Amino acid sequence: MTTAVVFSAGGMYGAWEAGVWKALAGHIRFDVIAGASAGAWNGWAIAGGATPEELANYWLDASVASIRILRAQPLHQNARDLFSRFRPRLPFGLTVVEMPRFRERLIRDSEITWRHLAATCSIPGVFPPVRINGRFYVDGGLLNLLPLWAAAEMGAARAIGINCLTGFPSKILNRVLRPKHRGLEIPFQTITPSERLGSLRDSLYWSRPKIERWLELGERDGKAALSSITM
Repeated sequence: MTTAVVFSAGGMYGAWEAGVWKALAGHIRFDVIAGASAGAWNGWAIAGGATPEELANYWLDASVASIRILRAQPLHQNARDLFSRFRPRLPFGLTVVEMPRFRERLIRDSEITWRHLAATCSIPGVFPPVRINGRFYVDGGLLNLLPLWAAAEMGAARAIGINCLTGFPSKILNRVLRPKHRGLEIPFQTITPSERLGSLRDSLYWSRPKIERWLELGERDGKAALSSITM
């Protein structure tokens, strides 16, 4: 049975996801990876062969610290660097939202360019939309923080969701904005933070002590979840 790992949006909280992955890697079988926003960056690296240590070190790197709101260049440079460093070795998909239509789109495998990696993290009002082939795209987490539908569309029959955004206001906004994907529901289990990660501001600004805390907490949460994962 085809199993997917799906990573949620989350900004700098993507470091927590990297910590979870450190605990899960080597202990679960998976065939497909999907993600939105920062989760798409994690998924891209993992699908491209990044080790758990390499992924954790990425979040600790100064290149991530350079990302600032209202400044597209550092975000785009990180997207370029990720794109040049990794290439998926197994099915991978990320989500973006086409503007102004508010149309959610899945971009897969060889279709993905560095611009798609930039677009999936381009939070509206924080970073400008990314123009690709004459159309504008923004953050894949805008309409669906944890894109399980994308994994289903890629053929997964079940999924493990690694979701770092479960509190207010993310949960409320996602319930209001989330489109319906009829016929694309699959069984899934989720791993979520056991402690509050921080504020909205914390998710937008890099801080080494916080990145280290989230990596450590994610690894603990991942280890705690292993015994309940039935896939």
